Amino acid sequence: MHRINLEGIFVPHVTPFTSEGKLDVEALRTCVGFWMKGEVSGLVSCGSNGEAPYLSRKERRIVIRTVVEEGNGKIPVIVGTGSVSTKQTITFTRDAEKLEADAALVITPFYFKLSNKEIYEHYKTVLEAVDLPIILYNVPKFTGVSLDASVISQLASKYEKVVGLKESSGSIGVITEIIRLVGDKISILAGTAEVILPTLMLGGKGAVIAVANVYPRLCSRLYHSFKMGNYEEAVKLQQQVSFINEVLVKKYNQLSSIKDALRLRGLPSGYPRKPALPLEDEEVKTIKNMLGNVQESLRKPSA
Repeated sequence: MHRINLEGIFVPHVTPFTSEGKLDVEALRTCVGFWMKGEVSGLVSCGSNGEAPYLSRKERRIVIRTVVEEGNGKIPVIVGTGSVSTKQTITFTRDAEKLEADAALVITPFYFKLSNKEIYEHYKTVLEAVDLPIILYNVPKFTGVSLDASVISQLASKYEKVVGLKESSGSIGVITEIIRLVGDKISILAGTAEVILPTLMLGGKGAVIAVANVYPRLCSRLYHSFKMGNYEEAVKLQQQVSFINEVLVKKYNQLSSIKDALRLRGLPSGYPRKPALPLEDEEVKTIKNMLGNVQESLRKPSA
């Protein structure tokens, strides 16, 4: 098993589709170039923002292959491989491994309510069936399941293949406790944009955030400002990122709003796949106004 440096800002990137709902590979290639120019630390394919539940196994492989090719070894590629069943999670993870991904992001099993023992056994079985480094993924707003800190601690202590956690509960209390328990063993990454700086201050290593799709360089600046000890600038950048997040992620369906924001920035982000629908004209106008306010703020030396 090779190691992956899990520090910095990672883009859980969108998957462009045509208006007919077909995968748009060329658009994806263009977008990957944009994210890489934004100096992010890595790309996360087939995640929540990539509309992974709407992708077939064949489409997943096409996305992974495309992103790995465009990254060309210059940037780590992490692949979301979690599914509702342990068997399918192993299949998706092995696919990612064969396509030379650097790590797998494995969401908690969802749909059925599972005990901590069942969730632990799920991850244990996956970890013992694959060779790829594994990043645990806690996102209760989508799954209805909270990955318990005790389960995270058990897995991180027993398996070297567990290299990180994307923590998307947004709770500073939860993040603090997890970092206390396993922050010296694995990389804890913020999964929600409003807690990037607090997570870094508590000992976390970075973030995997939707906002980085649209403003990769801004998010990277926040991380590097903190690392260089420029805390005043880091605070101002966190405020900007949180403002963007309020509109793009919290106000509307983020699958649609992020793609519209990218389009307004000149990127071929495509359409969301049904049942998600494109935003209404008035909603797009709100996104456009937000982008204008951010751009204006970034022109100021203090930003």
